[in-house]
Amino acid sequence: MSNWLQINTFLGLPAYQWLVTSLIIIVAYIALHSLWQIVLNKLSNIAIKSNRTLDDAFVEVLRSTQRLTFAFFALLIGLHFLDLPQKWENRLDHLSFLVIGIQIAVWVSKSITIWSRMQLLEKEGSVPNPVITSMLSWIFKAVVWSIVVLTILSNIGVNITAFVASLGVGGVAVALAVQNILSDLFASLAIGLDKPFVIGDFVVFGEVAGSIERIGLKTTHIRSISGEQIVCSNTELLKNTIHNYKRMSERRVVFKFGVTYDTPPTSLAKIPEIVKNAIEKSKNTRFDRAHFQQFGSSSLDFEVVYFINSSDFNLYMDTQQAINLDMMNEFQGLGVKFALPTTTLHIPEGLSGSAFNSPVVAK
Repeated sequence: MSNWLQINTFLGLPAYQWLVTSLIIIVAYIALHSLWQIVLNKLSNIAIKSNRTLDDAFVEVLRSTQRLTFAFFALLIGLHFLDLPQKWENRLDHLSFLVIGIQIAVWVSKSITIWSRMQLLEKEGSVPNPVITSMLSWIFKAVVWSIVVLTILSNIGVNITAFVASLGVGGVAVALAVQNILSDLFASLAIGLDKPFVIGDFVVFGEVAGSIERIGLKTTHIRSISGEQIVCSNTELLKNTIHNYKRMSERRVVFKFGVTYDTPPTSLAKIPEIVKNAIEKSKNTRFDRAHFQQFGSSSLDFEVVYFINSSDFNLYMDTQQAINLDMMNEFQGLGVKFALPTTTLHIPEGLSGSAFNSPVVAK
């Protein structure tokens, strides 16, 4: 066995040297990985005791270190014991630059992910803005990885000037091909900057009414009042006039009703005061006006306006119901009746009844 290790060679080096190098690489990998775990555990204990978010984020970034990185450094340690040709040393230099560059990019990407996650956490008195955060996260990661790739290509001898120029031409072609997608991306950026709505807002546009569930880079998800989820592209969404009821500080309510024509004028004069008292019984309302508006075709019409100091639709319905019931009770005591749509037919005395009973022949 020893003779075989002495006789057989690889890259001009005997096999026993490669065997020793392999053992050194394995031992170095185990030692480096174990030492790294010990350091991480120590840093984790320190971060737990400090209760600082930055310390936890730093430890989480370090935990993203790839095992391939440890394997590569163990390989470098083992190869130092071999007398390799110069061309292999140059290749190892390029490989080391590649591995280190990728590991740095992984650390930075992890840091960006942690930052975006912290930004999306809902803070007291504020609402997270996922659109801007997601877009910035995506842009930062794209920039980081682009820089790393271009740097690695430059290190191995690729002319990145011509490469970047070709990417610019290709980028224009791609932009023309995916202009609809880019339109939605810029629309999502507009939503993030202008904030016409945020997650949880109740909006109405066109025939759609519902609560915002998710604002994505291309689409916005809306939970409609009937229960289904509506997915709308950001570009189409911004083309509509959006009614945001969540931001309504108070609700203006206008309702009308009619009473019969046989209601005495003295009772008609009391109706506005009755309506006012019914509205002011609620703590959430502010009375504006109540007037005998017009003579209708079959009723004496009143118009009432009041405000509710809340955007809650259920509260509005409960309040209106209480007002209606109170008005019915008061009108019943006053002898006032609500009008129904009716038509009165006046028959001249000179016409006989047979004129109305004669059959009509269709031609």
